[in-house]
Amino acid sequence: MKLGLLTPFDTIPYFTTEGFKQVIAPEKDENPQVHKLLYRWMKAGHIFQLKKGMYVTRRFYEAHRNDALFSAGNSAIILPQSYVSLEYILQRFGALTEITYPITAITPKNTRIIVNKLGTFTYKHIQSQLYHGFTITEYHGIRLGQASLAKALFDYLYLRPLPKTILGARYNLAEELRLNLDEFSAANRDEFASYVEGSGLVKMDRILKNFRRTVWQP
Repeated sequence: MKLGLLTPFDTIPYFTTEGFKQVIAPEKDENPQVHKLLYRWMKAGHIFQLKKGMYVTRRFYEAHRNDALFSAGNSAIILPQSYVSLEYILQRFGALTEITYPITAITPKNTRIIVNKLGTFTYKHIQSQLYHGFTITEYHGIRLGQASLAKALFDYLYLRPLPKTILGARYNLAEELRLNLDEFSAANRDEFASYVEGSGLVKMDRILKNFRRTVWQP
């Protein structure tokens, strides 16, 4: 099945249809066999499709699937203008007690869900003025953004509908959402508060006051 043609791509996190064409037949503008080969290899499990026109080889996948940044890297490949946040980050830090599996990210672009053999990648839209609070890391040449713990919590609550009962003196939002916030450091709490204050949103201010009344008491 001409699998040797995939060798140049076994050490990189992804390749495109156009990139593959350039390697195997740079002198030709169009090669009808390319799409057939990629389709056959995908069906046989030699490559995985990340999204239309973008693939990763099984060898790269098997060599790196346990890397700490593997999923976040794939998320950035699929949609570069995004950063991993929400449940993905909260679970990594132990702040979300329920186990979830999707790779969740924030983007100023439209909300979308991409499902492929590597997992479910969820991208949720946020206003451009709230698109911050993340650091850039490089993984195999891919620049990926990762939210801080405080920003992941802010994003999670900002995008989640909340009941009016949050105003009640006895309502414990962290307990209701099964959030483990007891271990948030003073720096984490101050950072979260800075995002709330910077947003100017009444909803987020109420959430902060609820946390300070229930789980972040002095």
